[in-house]
Amino acid sequence: MNMITPTLSARPSSAEMLARLVSFDTTSRNSNLELIGFVRAFLDSQSVPYRVSQDPVGRKANLHAVIGPLTAGGIALSGHVDTVPVDGQAWTRDPFVLHAEGGRLYGRGACDMKGFVACALAAAADLRAMALRKPMHLFITFDEETTMEGAHVLMADVKASGLQPSLCVVGEPSLMQPILAHKGRLALKVSVRGKPGHSSEPFRGVNAVQAAAEAIAYVAAEARRFAAEGPFEPGFDPPHTTTHVGTIEGGTILNIIPERCEFVMEWRAVPGHDPHHEAARLRDFVARTIEPAMHAVDPTTGFSYEVIGDIPGMGLSEVHELTAITKQVTGSNSTGRVSYGTEGGIYEASGIPTIVCGPGSIQQAHQPDEWIEQAQLDSCDAFIRKLALRLSA
Repeated sequence: MNMITPTLSARPSSAEMLARLVSFDTTSRNSNLELIGFVRAFLDSQSVPYRVSQDPVGRKANLHAVIGPLTAGGIALSGHVDTVPVDGQAWTRDPFVLHAEGGRLYGRGACDMKGFVACALAAAADLRAMALRKPMHLFITFDEETTMEGAHVLMADVKASGLQPSLCVVGEPSLMQPILAHKGRLALKVSVRGKPGHSSEPFRGVNAVQAAAEAIAYVAAEARRFAAEGPFEPGFDPPHTTTHVGTIEGGTILNIIPERCEFVMEWRAVPGHDPHHEAARLRDFVARTIEPAMHAVDPTTGFSYEVIGDIPGMGLSEVHELTAITKQVTGSNSTGRVSYGTEGGIYEASGIPTIVCGPGSIQQAHQPDEWIEQAQLDSCDAFIRKLALRLSA
């Protein structure tokens, strides 16, 4: 197993660039400013102009670079550089040092999705030499793995700049196969306010955990209903909307009636199925079925809801020009649909037709000893240059 030194040549390979990107611990809880500073210095060395947009507290930043004419139009290559944590995972190598073994490159974010960003940055010198007739944009974003705030901040800046691309490729891992659509995702934090008391007199209190459990039972029933009744959308796995509760926390000790409980849940909705409508149905069920008994004991008890993630779905037509271009450039005769969400839905909602196509397999995303094949980076390198040739034609 060979460690790839994170130093750059004048015209770095995608693997060299990836080693540098992996060396920054950009777990979503951390700042990404050091990585963005490195990218800025690299783009300065390539004479590539860029804009930077930041989160409200200035702790994280996006970057929007433009190669070719400094105008609107052209194609954007979009990738996030935040990663999920390595805590509690059984890594057998340093996750922030890129290692090469058996044609694979190991490191946190190597697949999801610093590999695509590395390919785009490593192509800068070649793209500049092509005399592009339309611009090629590079979007680098923060917090994709959590709130997707970065993409929203980026799009506000793009609109203000007047440099909005006409098309976008989001390089999430798809084994370089075109992905036309993904589900939308709505995530809620549900908080339950109870009334404490001694567990020997449960009628004098309001049990927040049991109230939450009633709501969670409703969510489980809804999941079964979606599986049985749809709506169904062929091409997705599973081909229907899903919902589940991911975490729950509440109570203190057994002999105290729990005063509070919180759970976090989500819907992943097929196109045409509005998860906000399902959230309204949950709230109505709680208001009619659970809260009246709570309020009879104490009117200050009840449920509250906070949206912690809202990702619009993405759906590109099979006959759109971007579909045709991507199929031609990749040599693929087929397209796909996926259940996970991407920033593509945000770009599409902003008026930019978007497709997902990037190196690596989603099966490697978020895993210990995350890896990407060198061959996938090679395919992505070729893909980006062929796209650029279309812009220079």
